[in-house]
Amino acid sequence: MRRLLFLNGIKAFEAAARSGSFAAAGNELNVSPAAISRMVHLLEERLGVALFERKANRLALTPAGRAYQSGLTPIFDALASLTAQVTAPASLRVLTIGVGPTFLMRWLIPRLADFRKEEPTIDVRITTGGAAAPFGDDWSCGIKLGEGDWPGLVAEPLFAADLLPVCTPKIAAPLKRPGDLKGASLLRVAHSPDDWPSWLKAAGVGRVTARGTEFEYYGQALQAASDGLGVAMGIRPYIDDDLAAGRLVAPFAVSVPKGMRWYLVYRSFRAEQRDFTAFRRWIMRTAAGPAAGGKTVRKKDRAV
Repeated sequence: MRRLLFLNGIKAFEAAARSGSFAAAGNELNVSPAAISRMVHLLEERLGVALFERKANRLALTPAGRAYQSGLTPIFDALASLTAQVTAPASLRVLTIGVGPTFLMRWLIPRLADFRKEEPTIDVRITTGGAAAPFGDDWSCGIKLGEGDWPGLVAEPLFAADLLPVCTPKIAAPLKRPGDLKGASLLRVAHSPDDWPSWLKAAGVGRVTARGTEFEYYGQALQAASDGLGVAMGIRPYIDDDLAAGRLVAPFAVSVPKGMRWYLVYRSFRAEQRDFTAFRRWIMRTAAGPAAGGKTVRKKDRAV
């Protein structure tokens, strides 16, 4: 049995904690600042925990208050989203997808028109925050890179995340073997420092060190490679469209498993929802389609 304490007080506290003042919370909830203060005080008495430190000109959350607000705000956001879905016209079908910005720009957006053709009545909404973003309570599904282990979520594999160097045809011209990368500008991604060492070791050129501009995201490094700044370490499926179009080329027919995969992740109850089912069917089919190929290097298979 749920034990819900004083919901009005909880709403007042969450609004005050999020907005930073009783006055702003009062405007949001259509009550006076004094009423907000009173409800928060009653909530603190019932919880037996101080949630705010009252200072002269501002409110400051206590550690307990910060922890409480960090859990409450996503719950209220999810409740608002659920309410909007329930009260929406029957003709409005909403699908919210959580995805990192690079995957969104380099793979999902170029293919969304195909999904729209199949399901024109579904309103697709995209939320981004990077691969490390927590799964949102209002998400219909997410696309994440990892090992497939997210507690409480179903994870279905979409792609292998293979690595291979890519660059413009002009830069690729003198690169006849992996050892030719010595002295080249090897573009790096800050959050994946092991990509180049892993590929170089597998290709049998461990003495080469990646020295080149460092970027925060794969998308930035790949754009720099397209602009002729150097050789980027590509990751599938980010590079498949560029390879197919000839904007980038892979100088060596060697790819190395990153050790992770891309997954479609969702909560199990979504499997019963027709909008999610339609998207799942579409993305699984699209992910299984043809992609730029390459040779995968095993430990005993080295290119020289």
